[in-house]
Amino acid sequence: MIRGTIIVATDICKACELCISACPQDCLEMSPNLNAKSYHYVQLKNDTCTGCVNCAIVCPDSAITVYRQAKPTTPKSAAV
Repeated sequence: MIRGTIIVATDICKACELCISACPQDCLEMSPNLNAKSYHYVQLKNDTCTGCVNCAIVCPDSAITVYRQAKPTTPKSAAV
């Protein structure tokens, strides 16, 4: 399975929760902490993120950056 992760610009997030609804892996939740504007911000709640980027696409403030783990490469066998 492909693994991913997100980085949230917590100072930009305004707690609209669109990303939580868009996540097919159900790996996002609202943090109990507040940002400088007194909004709860989104955070990963588990490690099931696949890097699908749905959360980043729907974020109206572009507060989410998605990173995807590189696919493992299989060594090519030498031709005999």
